[in-house]
Amino acid sequence: MSRFFLLEPPPVSHPTVALCSGSIFCTISWDSLISSWISILVTIVVMSLIARRLSTGVPGQIQMWLETIYGYASGQAAHIDREAARFIVPLVMTIFVYILVANWIDFLPLPRPLHPANSDLNQTAAMGVLVFLIVQWYGIRVQGWYGYLRRFTKPFEMSLPVRIAFIPLNIIEELAKPLTLSLRLFGNIFGGLVMIWVLSVLLPQIPYVQPFWSALAVVLLAAWKVFDVGLIGLIQAFIFMLLTLVYFEQAREGMEESHEPGRGASQAAHQGGQA
Repeated sequence: MSRFFLLEPPPVSHPTVALCSGSIFCTISWDSLISSWISILVTIVVMSLIARRLSTGVPGQIQMWLETIYGYASGQAAHIDREAARFIVPLVMTIFVYILVANWIDFLPLPRPLHPANSDLNQTAAMGVLVFLIVQWYGIRVQGWYGYLRRFTKPFEMSLPVRIAFIPLNIIEELAKPLTLSLRLFGNIFGGLVMIWVLSVLLPQIPYVQPFWSALAVVLLAAWKVFDVGLIGLIQAFIFMLLTLVYFEQAREGMEESHEPGRGASQAAHQGGQA
């Protein structure tokens, strides 16, 4: 049984293929692409099966669990922007389910070249950058260029010189969002793989452990996977979804105040003319 767990490869660098020469952007990690495609396919199949078995009566456990997450995401998105919730909710739910599936695939012993898709920084960085770009687009869409750029002068209640001094810090804070999103998810999943490798390869080398390793292997690795893959994988998927919602809310900062020059005066004049 312990040999079954040893099918999993050690956490090392990923093999790459260069599609063209002279640029790092033409180099792909083909094992991560395969793992990502498998995760996408499993996500589509699982959600299709769940959709076919939806019930308007008493829901099953999986349906009830997903409806709880969906209800939470819908409530938060409606609080942010009721109109934009129609695209925010599908986005964050897709992110949540995909990350969860990509993490939970590690319940299986994955031989080379397969590995949990989120154990590759390229994968998590791509999701972080995607969320960052969508949030920037959303901020420009709802606030306009003036309101979008004005966000980088917060805190708004401070004097103008202080707000100008905060601009570099606000820019760094914004640019750090995709970095923290990707590194948090990658670090937790990759760290779990390192621990599995330690349990399956290094621990048996201890002299006093070797005689009992066949019995301990299944117990230790199964217990760790329940904790790390099951619980931590779920928490990381939820955190990624939650932070995405938080970033959408932050994109609306300053909207409660007038963010266009002369807007308040023009509206007052318009109302006075109607009176």
